[in-house]
Amino acid sequence: MDHDRLKRHAMLVDRMAEARGIDLQEAVMRSGLTPDDVSDMVLTCAGCTKGADCEKWMNDAAEKVSETPSYCRNADVFARLAAE
Repeated sequence: MDHDRLKRHAMLVDRMAEARGIDLQEAVMRSGLTPDDVSDMVLTCAGCTKGADCEKWMNDAAEKVSETPSYCRNADVFARLAAE
């Protein structure tokens, strides 16, 4: 997987976390989420074919959202982190 693809999906994971009201750095410090978990989230995201749809969805979201799109491969992780 190339560097640009990973970088793009790292940005998408970060933006999705932000849209859900989750601070990933804070989650690493407080919720047991590890840096490896975040890396796994990026790799999971990078395996998705809906990156452009995801980016559009986040651009259209005006405020924090209560759920990720149905196709989000990290939806369970984001739901768990949002509930903590």
